[in-house]
Amino acid sequence: MAMGSHDYEEDPRNADVLISVNGTLMPRAEAVVSVFDSGFILGDGVWEGLRVYNGGVAFLTQHLARLYEGAKALDFDIGLEPDALRARIFECLDANGMEDGVHIRLMVTRGLKATPYQDPRVTVGAATVVIIPEHKSPSAQSANKGLRLFTVHVRRPGPDIQDPKLNSHSKLNCILACIQATKAGADEGLMLDPDGFVATCNSTHFFIVRNGAVWTSTGDYCLGGITRGNILRLCRDNGIEAHEHRFSLTDVYGADEAFVTGTFAGLIAVGEIDGRKIGNEGVALPGPATARLRTLYRALAKNETERP
Repeated sequence: MAMGSHDYEEDPRNADVLISVNGTLMPRAEAVVSVFDSGFILGDGVWEGLRVYNGGVAFLTQHLARLYEGAKALDFDIGLEPDALRARIFECLDANGMEDGVHIRLMVTRGLKATPYQDPRVTVGAATVVIIPEHKSPSAQSANKGLRLFTVHVRRPGPDIQDPKLNSHSKLNCILACIQATKAGADEGLMLDPDGFVATCNSTHFFIVRNGAVWTSTGDYCLGGITRGNILRLCRDNGIEAHEHRFSLTDVYGADEAFVTGTFAGLIAVGEIDGRKIGNEGVALPGPATARLRTLYRALAKNETERP
């Protein structure tokens, strides 16, 4: 069972879903890739998480733009034009009869290796494209009780080490951050940038609310989050003061509210960070600013879906 911001309701239908592996639909138990695949050997690939509402995929153009930009940065060809990849996504959804309450993991790797070695020149064949759709709804209980975060020692690096703008399969620093947070009894790790300012969480983006204004990091040390960007857009469009700037843990501990964002669950309130309660005693979660933005975001996501 996933925990924290990715806690979900179990759904027995997922045992029978069909998964697309290079365009071939396979039962879940038979959907496999080679041990010589670049993703398995090296984590050499890019991915996206997608949300399905009423037969459409929310913000699909934004997600595909990030996917293709990541593949270009890693210098490999996905092998499909964006429209062909769109069609493959909806083919997979149609084959499973999926219309709503669905989460998709779209993964693309460099492809098969002739031998287990990092050099891209030993890659043989085309990229591997996998589409995993699941009936997957966020846990209402987890969303309402508020997350517990723990500030980890694992930092978000600069682009000269591993560019955080790449949504790559190589997530080891985030995994280590998650492990440390779990060992500390928290749901997720809050990660700092190289100078000690707040950057992001290990699998979500982090926001605080102070005196009615929404704060998030500069974005220099985190993925260009689709949900993050849409929250900032909603703030601009609805007269909510919002800032992208550097801030410290002292600012966080004194915040009125805190929340995280991600494609899977949207917005989730944060109730505790490093053992400190966020906000005032007796104030129910989510706080007023978080609750308003959550409502606005849900409407936006359902309104801005793309269909075949």
